[in-house]
Amino acid sequence: MMSDLNANEAHADGESTGTSNGVEGELGKSQQSGEIPPGPRGLPLVGSTLTLARHGLAFSEQLHKYGDVVAYTAFGEDFVAIYDPELIESILVSRNDEFWKGDFEMAFGDLFAPNGLAFTEGEQWRRQRSALQPAFTPQQIQTHADSIVEKTSISANHWSKRREIDLRDACSKLTLSILVDSLFDVDLNSDRGAVIRNAASAIGDLVDASGAAMVLPEWAPRTPTERRYDRVMAQFDDLISDLIAERREAVSEYDDLLTLLLDVEFADGSRMDESTVRDQLITFFFAGHETTSVALTYAIWLLSGSPSVRSRLNAELEAVSDGSGLTFADLPALEMTECIIKEALRLYPPISSFYRQPRQDLLLGNYQISSDTTLQLATYNIQRDPRWWDNPDTFDPERWQKEGASRPEYAYLPFGGGPRHCIGMRFAMIELKLALATLAQQMEFERITDTITPAAKGVLDPGCVTMRARPISDL
Repeated sequence: MMSDLNANEAHADGESTGTSNGVEGELGKSQQSGEIPPGPRGLPLVGSTLTLARHGLAFSEQLHKYGDVVAYTAFGEDFVAIYDPELIESILVSRNDEFWKGDFEMAFGDLFAPNGLAFTEGEQWRRQRSALQPAFTPQQIQTHADSIVEKTSISANHWSKRREIDLRDACSKLTLSILVDSLFDVDLNSDRGAVIRNAASAIGDLVDASGAAMVLPEWAPRTPTERRYDRVMAQFDDLISDLIAERREAVSEYDDLLTLLLDVEFADGSRMDESTVRDQLITFFFAGHETTSVALTYAIWLLSGSPSVRSRLNAELEAVSDGSGLTFADLPALEMTECIIKEALRLYPPISSFYRQPRQDLLLGNYQISSDTTLQLATYNIQRDPRWWDNPDTFDPERWQKEGASRPEYAYLPFGGGPRHCIGMRFAMIELKLALATLAQQMEFERITDTITPAAKGVLDPGCVTMRARPISDL
């Protein structure tokens, strides 16, 4: 239904939908020459902006009908969507030095963390990545495992006291409590915790509104969302300054990312200044909170709709634990749990597309790509492509246990890939496994929201997901 709606709107916007076996639109005529990728014409001046902004996922699905390399314009910029896993491998891995994050993502980073790891380039990025890597070793992550289980158990207890829960909101609060512990070691129920909660909300709202903001002229006054962000982040910056001062004067040791950032010393003897420390914390704050939150939401919702998968998960948990709290040592035995997480990330990747830009004009596949073009690596669509996945829209965690699945490596990339893959990937998987398994030990979930229509915002937002959560002890 969503696809049909988008197709109708595409025609209304003056766009040609075409097919993958030979589109002869204005751009499609050059496909055989190997010079310009095919794609929709769009409207004068605005291109495909309106369709993309209204129905991003359905628009991306329509684009794929042109082929695996598709050109379009939106937000006043030229884009090329990539649906070929082999081409994505070349962009992220084998030819990664020919690409950078690009103006599109950098403009996004400039909104809140220009010096954060996700948005720096070259030697600055390499120094930061090397300095931050120790925070994400298995040994370091292990120190947070007990806290993840404890905070999840506390959340399960709160959820059980309510007839219904907004699962999206509940998971957001849970993952925020886990993240704040690893970043700042601050009590979320304190006054400082209120500043952090407000910052998380303001960042999420700003990111969600960033697409609409891109079509506004530079002289336009700041929106209410932007003004709220300015006000809240000023308070957050003051808090970070206070925490930094306290850490530098502290006698006792802290085991959080803030302390690691302050202790980092680069090869030349320099350290991160306060502004850079702030941008790193903001980067991990957004990347580590909303992405994990929506991933857990989708995993629980999918699991609640599959009694057979739930039965297999119950059997695994009974075999692994006697009902006591899970530990880091239990992780290797949580095989079905991991399959559920991986399948949820396949169907609903928190980041639905990644972006890159060529450093200079180049040939990609059979197509010439200019240096001012933004490449959209269409994760969501690739991970549902029937060429690589049997029954691609079906929730089937057992597909991950089958041997010999023949598909390109980059047919699955929820964490990106290459040198710039998500640095927190291992932490996220451990957090998701322990949180889902702990919740499943204690709770049964029943869907009230039967259908999810995700929206490609800053993350792949499921919207309000209403569930019944019952303690297993009451069943």
